[in-house]
Amino acid sequence: MLAAVRPGQALPPVLLAGAVAGHTALVCSGRAAVHRARRRAARRRPRATLIVGTDPAARQLAAVLHARPESGLRPVAVVTPPSLPPAAPADALTPAGPLLPRIGAAADITRAVIQHTVRDVVFTLPPYGDPHTAALLRRFIDQGSAVWLAGPAAAHEGRTPHADTDHLWGFACRRLETAPPRHGGRSKRLLDLTLAASALVLTAPLLLGCALAVRLADGPGVLFRQERIGRGGRTFTLLKFRTWHPADAHEAATRWSLADERRMSRTGRLLRRTSLDELPQLWNVLRGEMSLVGPRPERPFFVEQFLGTCPGYGARHRMPAGMTGLAQVHGLRGDTSIEDRARFDNLYIDSWSLRLDLLILLRTVASVVRLEGR
Repeated sequence: MLAAVRPGQALPPVLLAGAVAGHTALVCSGRAAVHRARRRAARRRPRATLIVGTDPAARQLAAVLHARPESGLRPVAVVTPPSLPPAAPADALTPAGPLLPRIGAAADITRAVIQHTVRDVVFTLPPYGDPHTAALLRRFIDQGSAVWLAGPAAAHEGRTPHADTDHLWGFACRRLETAPPRHGGRSKRLLDLTLAASALVLTAPLLLGCALAVRLADGPGVLFRQERIGRGGRTFTLLKFRTWHPADAHEAATRWSLADERRMSRTGRLLRRTSLDELPQLWNVLRGEMSLVGPRPERPFFVEQFLGTCPGYGARHRMPAGMTGLAQVHGLRGDTSIEDRARFDNLYIDSWSLRLDLLILLRTVASVVRLEGR
C-alpha cells in the first residue's frame, strides 16, 4: 500500500520480507504462549463437570478427563437418565478412572450441582434421544451450564467435529450452542407488581365479603395456608380462602382431589367454583413468591412423585409459580393429566412474552366469568 501511494517511500524487498517474517514469528509465539497459559490454568483449576450417559462410554470419558487435566474438566458424577438401561459391567479393556457416584434423581442432580458448583455438562449420548434426556438438557441449559457433546453424540448432532481441535484425547467433542430461554425478569415483575397492587385495591370489598362469608359459614380460620414448591424448588406458604377443613396436616398435604368432598360448605363450593378462593394469592405475588402467570405450584408430597414419573416436570420450576397459566386456560386443572400440564407449562416458559401473559390473564378472566372453576 505504501508503494502504491508513495512510491519513493516504498520499503526495500529485504526489509519487507523481514517484517513479514518477524510478524509471523510474533504471532506464532504469542499464540503458543496463550495456549500454554490456558493449559496451565485449566490444569490448576479444572471445572467441576457432570457426565451424562451410560457405561462404558461414560466411564471411558471420565478416565480420560481424569488423566488429562489440561482439558479443564473434572468429572464429579455420572448422570444416567432413568429411561436408559442399567450400566454395563466393566471389562478388562475399559481404562481405570475415578470412582464416580452415579445419580439420576432430580434432587441428587441439584445437590451435586450446588455442592460442586458444576458449570459444565458433557453428554455422551444424543441429548434429544428420549424425553428424560431432553428434560435433563433443558434443565442444564436453564441453569446456565456449558453443554458439551462427546463421542457419538458430537458426531451425530450438528456439524462434523474438526479432527485437529474438536476432541478430548480422541473423543469427538464440541460445545452445544444454546441460550437459556427468556423468563421475563424485570418486565414480568413490573407487570406483576402493577396488576397485583391494582387488583388488591379494586377487589378489597370483594375480599372482605369473601372473608366474612367464610367466617360465618365455617367458623374461625378464614385463610388457609399451605406449603407449595416455587421457582428453583424453593418452598413458600400459599394463601387461599378456606373452603374445607382437613382432618389433619397430613391429609391437607396428600389429598389430591376435592371434587366430592362432603365436608365442603356451600360457601366453600361457591368460592372454588368462581375461583374467588385464589384471590389471597395476590399477596403472594406482591411478596415475590408467585407471579400472576406461571406454572401452578404443587405440594412437596406430589412434586416428589411427579419428578419420578413425568420427565419434564422438574423443568416447570424454572419460572416463578403463577396464579394462572397456559395449562389452566386450556382446561388442565383439577384431576387432569400431569404430563399435559408439564408440557403446556414448559411451552409457556420457552415462549414467554408480556403479550402472552396478558392474553392468558384475559382468558382467565373469561373462564372465571363463565364459572369454569374447579
